[in-house]
Amino acid sequence: MTESMTTRLAAAWSALVLAVTALFAAGPALAADAVRPGATATGPDIAVSQAGNYPTQPNSYGNFSVQWASVGTADATGITHLTVDLPPGLRTSGALMYSTPYDYTFSERVSPDGRHLEATFRGTRVPGRGDFMKVQVSSGAERPSGVIRATVANRDDVNPANNVSTYTVNGPQQPAEIPDRPMVTAIDTVTGPGAGGTAVTLTGTGLDTGFVLFGGEEAKDVSCTATQCTATSPGGSGSVPVTVVTPGGAAGAPSGFAYTGPPPAPPAAPVVTGLSVRGGPSRGGTSVYVLGSNLAAGTIAFGGAPAAHVSCGDSFCSSTSPAGSGTVHVTVTTAGGTSATVDADRFTYTDATQRR
Repeated sequence: MTESMTTRLAAAWSALVLAVTALFAAGPALAADAVRPGATATGPDIAVSQAGNYPTQPNSYGNFSVQWASVGTADATGITHLTVDLPPGLRTSGALMYSTPYDYTFSERVSPDGRHLEATFRGTRVPGRGDFMKVQVSSGAERPSGVIRATVANRDDVNPANNVSTYTVNGPQQPAEIPDRPMVTAIDTVTGPGAGGTAVTLTGTGLDTGFVLFGGEEAKDVSCTATQCTATSPGGSGSVPVTVVTPGGAAGAPSGFAYTGPPPAPPAAPVVTGLSVRGGPSRGGTSVYVLGSNLAAGTIAFGGAPAAHVSCGDSFCSSTSPAGSGTVHVTVTTAGGTSATVDADRFTYTDATQRR
């Protein structure tokens, strides 16, 4: 067997191992999601599903997984918004994230009645990678019935056909639901201080189960009905588009939002304390984990070259090295600045053609 054939077989085997690892890391329903109608649409595509131990009797407890997976042809990036709605008689105390490594940020909130959960996930997911959260559920004194509805939404998602998952408790299951596409027809306030905190109302159609973005940042205190969203602007600067994102797609407001005055103080600068791999071939393609602090939502550069497939949590980033040569510093850039170069962030390129 020639050396080139051996190299190609080794690369194919590595790709297969990575694909299988991602499949099982995402949970048992990822394989079913990957073949849903429309899942081969060109571009980023996130699919949602649910499965687990649902409470079916009075005064019982259970939990189920809400799983979301990148099933398109391009990386899914930025903010992914998830919702879970429970029928009368069921309530949740919240969800637990089980996905590793922690190259993402995640937050959640539950409504006072325990029947509505919203979660925000921020990270980059290459096609084939997925994540899941376990939702804790309990039933009341009556035998539970009704539909549990889970949704996923991302501004760049090109396929809404797999963005809603339903499960009927103690009843017949429903066909797949394709959500309506949103439309924003008006925004009532178009300026506000850079510190944020401006109340904004957007009107339109198909806005329910949505979230709001000012530029690329998520608005606060968002509440959406089918025809209206209220939100509070995050901090920012300059003029930015305002977008409502629902499981049915993304819709921009007729005009953007202009920040006035100084923006909020920047966050602490990122710090890099180590790399999982200190070198790789000059052609690039090495998977490199970056450790440190204040890394959330960062971008990564190897020398002056941007890394690919970057996903950053607070203290952990995943990335793929670009092509390069020599020894370079690996830096992380966030709204707080660029990490200072240190010995621990050095990455050395090797000429793969010389290795026999």
